[in-house]
Amino acid sequence: MKELSEAAALARLQREKRAYQSQIKLVYEPAARSCRACPTPGVCCTDAHFVNVHITRLEAVAIRDTLARTPRLTDAARRAVYERARAAVNHYNLHTGGDTYAQTFSCPLFAPGVGCLVHARAKPAPCIQHACYDNWADVPPASLEWRAERRVEQLNEQTYGAAWAWLPLPLWLTLVDPEADGADLARLVQLWRTRRAVPTQTAAHRQAYRRSLPVLSR
Repeated sequence: MKELSEAAALARLQREKRAYQSQIKLVYEPAARSCRACPTPGVCCTDAHFVNVHITRLEAVAIRDTLARTPRLTDAARRAVYERARAAVNHYNLHTGGDTYAQTFSCPLFAPGVGCLVHARAKPAPCIQHACYDNWADVPPASLEWRAERRVEQLNEQTYGAAWAWLPLPLWLTLVDPEADGADLARLVQLWRTRRAVPTQTAAHRQAYRRSLPVLSR
């Protein structure tokens, strides 16, 4: 597999996510309920009973870069995202071992009155796929998400080799925090490289353990 620089991988990731987001928006979302009419805005991002979105190292870097470049965010608002991420890791006891998909949390990327802070440029695949539908027949097939996540896996492998993993979103944000000393990430990199002799779970295999984000039905 051809190796990629991080910059090249980030550019490809954004193109892949943009195409995926456009497909969902044009083909499936017309049948979904409008988020603007939601009686509980942001509940699908902040309800810690079911949110368990996982991302990869490359996606975490994309989120970090998006937060850094977003002009509408002040330095204090950017720092607040990482503080919320660290608080989520501590409050919900998020960790890197065992069945990480059993861990749930409130997403630190949601801001009241604004919504997802990385919606346009770095939104995770499960969040792109999610919307509230009245009929199950209108819901996008899970295969779309699995295909998108498999492409994300390939980009990570081309960029970092074995030095990455699927982890809860808040945990990854603490690892790529611009003010972090990098020690935790370095320790995990060594661990991943040691363990990668065992094949990594594919996106299609992991779906058996992932809880879907909520969908309304009649």
